[in-house]
Amino acid sequence: MPQPQKHKSWRDRLHEIIYEADTPEGKLFDVVLLILIILSIILVMLESVNEYDQKYHDFFNISEWIITILFSIEYILRILSVKNPKKYVFSFFGVIDFLSTVPKYLSLILGGTQALVALRSLRLLRVFRILKLVRYVGEANRLALALKKSRIKILVFISAVVVLCIIIGTIMYLVEGDESGFTSIPRGVYWAIVTLTTVGFGDIAPTTNIGQFLASLVMILGYGIIAIPTGIVTSEYTKQISTGINTKACKHCSAEKHKNNATYCYNCGEELH
Repeated sequence: MPQPQKHKSWRDRLHEIIYEADTPEGKLFDVVLLILIILSIILVMLESVNEYDQKYHDFFNISEWIITILFSIEYILRILSVKNPKKYVFSFFGVIDFLSTVPKYLSLILGGTQALVALRSLRLLRVFRILKLVRYVGEANRLALALKKSRIKILVFISAVVVLCIIIGTIMYLVEGDESGFTSIPRGVYWAIVTLTTVGFGDIAPTTNIGQFLASLVMILGYGIIAIPTGIVTSEYTKQISTGINTKACKHCSAEKHKNNATYCYNCGEELH
């Protein structure tokens, strides 16, 4: 016989809507939140233009107060919907949510603090939880993990490139001299970095035959060097392909990035929705 469904409390229901994007209500909540964030940022940007501020100051002020109150309500609901509020309050998004709400209230006491509302731009990271974009969330998490796994190899590679740039810059300083703009070894190293990365500002250029020959070798070498870190990260990234991640968030400890088939939180053991 089918097991009777467990009745969800108002806190569980609220948590599912606010923190997850697996339901129509959750998707709608994230979409509305994203729209409010974008509108708030646009208002702050327009208000910084004196011409617009003089004409529409009252409209900007009233609109920002309405949005600030809505975000305040959202912040309170987020605290109420989790079993351990401290986990959310001191988490990355919790701090951002607080910092993006409090500036408008501080503007009543201190001048110039309203510009801090631009911190809401960081909350646009929540866009990845809209419409159950598990595929893109999973890809971003796997990429971040691949970069973390590759950090030692990349650090060793960058160290080797720095040493190479120092050697090349020193040689170019000896070969070209002050006449070509290579007035010092650091200046030569700067040219080597710009050339090796294929940026090529053109503010310094070799004029001698030997210098131009060396520059050609550095340019060709640059294309090969760019491909090396890509291969390192790709190698680690392929190891994460089998990992599936969804939008489930633990209501107890606020941990995210659970596997698709996860029933319990990997961090605290709490049962997931």
